[in-house]
This record gives sequence, structure tokens and C-alpha cells, in this order.
Amino acid sequence: MSSTKITNIDALELQEGAQNEAFQEDDDTSDASSSREQQATSVSVTGSEENEYTRIKPYAGMPKEVLMLYSSKACYRIPREIIFWLIIACTLALIVMTVTIVALSPRCMSWWQLSPVYQVYPRSFKDSNADGVGDLKGIKDKLSHFEFLNIKAIWISPFYKSPMRDFGYDVEDFREIDPIFGTMDDFDDLLASMHDKGLKLIMDYIPNHTSDKHIWFQLSRNGTEPYKDYYIWVNCTPDKPPNNWVSVFGNSTWEYDEMRQQCYFHQFLKEQPDLNYRNPRVIEEMTDIIHFWLKKGVDGFRMDAVKHMLEATHLRNEPQVDPDQDPSTVDTEFELYHDYTYTQQGLHEILTQWRIELDAYSREPGHYRFMVTECYDYEEIEKTMRYYGTSYVTESDFPFNFYLLYLPDDLSGNQAKRLVHLWMSNMPKGKWPNWVVGNHDKPRITSSAGKEYIRAINMLLLTLPGTPTTYYGEEIGMVNVNVSVIQDPFGQHDPSNSRDPQRTPMHWNDQFNAGFSDSENGTWLDIAPDYSTVNVELQQADPDSTISQYRALTLLKGAELALSRGWFCFIWSDVNVFAYLRELDGLNKAFLVVLNFGKDTTTDLSSVSELPDTLTVHLSTLPISQKTFSKSRILTSQGQGLLLEYSTNQRFHPNHASECYVSEKACYLPALDILYKC
Repeated sequence: MSSTKITNIDALELQEGAQNEAFQEDDDTSDASSSREQQATSVSVTGSEENEYTRIKPYAGMPKEVLMLYSSKACYRIPREIIFWLIIACTLALIVMTVTIVALSPRCMSWWQLSPVYQVYPRSFKDSNADGVGDLKGIKDKLSHFEFLNIKAIWISPFYKSPMRDFGYDVEDFREIDPIFGTMDDFDDLLASMHDKGLKLIMDYIPNHTSDKHIWFQLSRNGTEPYKDYYIWVNCTPDKPPNNWVSVFGNSTWEYDEMRQQCYFHQFLKEQPDLNYRNPRVIEEMTDIIHFWLKKGVDGFRMDAVKHMLEATHLRNEPQVDPDQDPSTVDTEFELYHDYTYTQQGLHEILTQWRIELDAYSREPGHYRFMVTECYDYEEIEKTMRYYGTSYVTESDFPFNFYLLYLPDDLSGNQAKRLVHLWMSNMPKGKWPNWVVGNHDKPRITSSAGKEYIRAINMLLLTLPGTPTTYYGEEIGMVNVNVSVIQDPFGQHDPSNSRDPQRTPMHWNDQFNAGFSDSENGTWLDIAPDYSTVNVELQQADPDSTISQYRALTLLKGAELALSRGWFCFIWSDVNVFAYLRELDGLNKAFLVVLNFGKDTTTDLSSVSELPDTLTVHLSTLPISQKTFSKSRILTSQGQGLLLEYSTNQRFHPNHASECYVSEKACYLPALDILYKC
């Protein structure tokens, strides 16, 4: 038996060798009879082989003839085919499911939507070299502060090279760092350190004007081409300006220049001449500056004072607010209707082009370049909304919403609702809201509203839909300071409008100079006298402090879908209380926010059938022992904020469409723990 098997295998190997093309003769006229003999031999060997192999069980290392023999049997073939088609079906199902999930998923939120924007005023944040003025190294030294607050987006006010007539908003060189803040290496080091920590840097971009020390202006003054028309020059005499236009800082917008024998236009200080955006070369130059900083890796820009960028060419007088006022006494911004100097035709085309430039740098995943515009349009809110762009063209990601700055003018629940509704009802559908309660130009909210309200205002800021903006020091409740020496040029023109009080140094601890600076010669502005009790170090150690509650709210906003991207619905407002809820379809957890901007009161929400009878206290800005509230009896004290949590499958927004807003609808699917469009 053994020798027979060997003989058969040898015959098979000889047969395979004979059939292999490498061993065949090239003679195409091979003998036909020889071919028939080979076929006969093959049949004989195959039959013999089959008889032999049928007696052999499959074993490891079996020759292919044995493998093929057994693989064709039904008991092996059918399971193999079933497994094959199951794999095909599962793969197709996975592909279909993936495509469906991608198609139905709402857009992922970008970094500027997931975090508050924190404004750093660099002169006052942290001084690293003991000269009494904050700097870039000082900001780097305090990056851990942003991590503690769970803040990812930091907007830094100007640090360009500047004569500092307007503390950095008068730029001498857009591509250099002012020595008072450090060097370009310091900037690169700061940016790298921020990115290492997952932080984003938003720069202040100042397109409307330069310093009169800028090389462009110096060359424009003496008529050097191509800079001759980089600024706005008109014929005039030293004692007679071309028209009645008035600057933001007061008095005429025109300044006579002895060298050129003409007047140049400035909407701010005379040391801040306006650029001429009717000149394409100016647009090209300013776009190149955007490229310069984008190539360095900055994550976005705050576009400063954009409504001032273009002016009417006809130079007509602007109409007076009071027609009966003596024209010679008109010398402030609010005494004229600025029909020819604000928001002129062509402005949005320039901003849209800059948006396109930023988009070109946003193609790499995770490196979206953000753009926010600054524009005070006051009662003309439709002009502000235009900065969102149109349904066809995107402009800024959002324009700053300054309307909550007017909350202290009539501090009440009704005023809070009115200001929130003003923005939400005018915002284009699908756009993203934002909220501002303070900045370097406006009084601190703690002073204008009252210390007792800062916690409730922070809760408002951090539970409304959209992106909140926090001005440095608001997280600890810093107040305005009556400085001993006015440094602000606006304040020097009119002390009542000085911006120095809200720009004083940050309070880091209760040590020398509030931990801001080691300078023995004082700091650039006075430090608030309450720094020993209002400072970061002290409050971080207190779980019930203003900063601890601020941090708790930023963490909660990032963790709870209802707060980050859910529906916002008005529930109640009166002279004392403003209440609203945040809910998300498919999610049984929702939040009711109750804010007291008046006196101690009890709010009855029993008429709101969508609310359960009992609500659980998630966070209170004031210490309370009560863990739950009945919806018919919610007690709040003056300045108190309550974040109440409840579980329900009943939604408020379907039956109250006029009271509810959402930027992009999304529903939660608990079974898969995913969001989908609905």
C-alpha cells in the first residue's frame, strides 16, 4: 500500500510537470498519439489517486489535491458560503449605517462654540519683568488659569508695535511686537505653549486706521507713490474743515497737515489716521497682514471697529440729531446721524473677502480660523446682524452682541428678557448667538449692576445658548477703580468717559501689587483696594466663591448637551425674575434657570404644564439648604441664580414655537448615545 501511494504521487508530479508550460516543447506540431497517451495516463492516475485519497482524513500540510477534494463536500462548502455571504451582508450593512449616521448627524461644534471667549487686556493681565505693565511672558505664565476655568479660546487685545497714544490701537507696525510686551520670539513661545495645552489664540486686528507714526502715513504725507492715497486726504484750510463730521473721541474728524497742505481724515484720535479702503492697494496690504499672522498659526481675529472702514466720497455734512442746535457746538459722536461715515456700501464685500482668506487656512481638520466683528450699532440691530453674512455668503462667525451691557440701565427680569429676546428674534435662522457683559471700553458689570448681581449675571452668561465672552476679572468679580491719574485719551477729553477704571491690573493673590507685578515703582494703573479679598488664589480655595461657581458652570456647559446645543425657551419674566429652560429632544434631562435681578420673591410656574411638580437644585449662586423646589413656589433672593434640573419626556418647545430658539436642531438617541438631525 505504501509503495503504491508513492508511485501514484510520483505519477501525479510527473503529470503536473508535463502540463506546466515551462516544460512544454515549443514545437506546435507535437505528436497527437503522444497526447492521447498522456490523457489516458492522467485518467488512470486520477482515478487511482481518488481511491487512495478518499481513505485519508484531512490533516495539516495536506497537498492541494486532498484539500480540494474535501472542500467541495457539502459539509464544508455550505458553511463556508454562509460565512462568506454573512461577511458581505455585514459589511454592506456597516457601510449603510455609517453613511446614514454621517448624513443624519448634526455638524460637530467648533472650538469657538464649545468654550467661552476670554478677553485678556495684556497691559493688565500679568507683568513678568517688574516694569509695572503686563506682557506676553506674563500671559504664558498664567495659562494654567484658563485651564482651571475650562476656557479654550483667548482673545488678546493689541500688542503690535505702537506709540501707545490709544494703548495699542494706534499701530505703528502690524508685523512687530511692541517692546513693552516683549519680542516676536515671546509671541511664538506663547502661541506654541497655548497650542500645546489645547488653547486657541484670537488676535485683535485693527483695519480702520494706523498710527501717524506708521511708515505708510509718513510716505503718504510727502506724496510718495504708491502710498500717496493710502489715507484719505482732501483740500482744506487750517481753520476750516471740509465738513461737520465728528470723531468718536470728539471734535472734528479732520486734521490739517502742514507738510502736505491738506487735511487727513481720522475717526478716532488725530494720531490715528483712517486708511483709504477705496484704494485696492490698501486692501491688498491689509490682507497680506492677515496672511502674516495666519502663517504664524493664530486661530482667529477680532475685527475692530469695522463700521468705520469706509466713508462717503461726496463729503456732505451729516444731519444733526437736533436740527435746532447751533452747528458750531456739535462736537460729539451722538450729536450727528452718521449716514456718511458708518457702515458704507462696500464694507461687507471687504469683510467677506477676508472671511474667504481665513477659510483657506481652515481646511486642515481641527484648525478652523475664527472671525468675530466688533460693531456698536445700538438701536439699529439689523445692521449688526448683517455681519453674520447672508444665506449665500458667510462673513463673521458672529458679530459681538453688546446689548447685555445695557442690563444695568434698568436692572430687572423684564429687562434681561427684553435684551435676550432682542438678539434671538433678530438673529438670522441657523446662526450662532453670543453674549458680552464687559470689555475694555465699557464699565465693569460688577460696578454698573452691583456686586450682589455678578454671580447671577455669570450664570446668565454661561447658560444662555451660544458663546459667552468674559472680560478678565469678571470671573472673580473685579470692580471699576477710580484711578489717581487718567491715562486714557478718551478720558482726557472727557473724564466721565475714561476707560481706565475697567482696565486696572488683575488680582492674582493678596500679596504685593495683587500678584500682578513685582515693580517697586508702582503699576501702570492703580490696583483696586479690595484685592486682598477679591483675588484668584483666595477664591480658588473657596468652593462657594465667584470663581468656583464660574468654573462649575463652564464645566457643566461643556458636559451637558441641553446647555451646549439644546433648545432655549422663555418661561417667565417680571420685575424681579427672568426664567428660561434648556432642553434637547430625546434627552430626558433638562434645566430650568431662574435669575433674580430684583428683590426677594417667590415665582409660581404651576401654569407651565411641561414642567414636573418637583425640581432639583443643581447649583445655586447663594448658599441654600433646600435641595428641591415645587414649581409653584420657587423662592429666590436678590441677586440669586438657580440652576434647577428635572427629568421629563414632555417637551416645551413644540407647543411654544414663538418662545423658543435653537441654532441647529438635533435629537439625542439614547440607545446609540448619538445625536441626529431631526
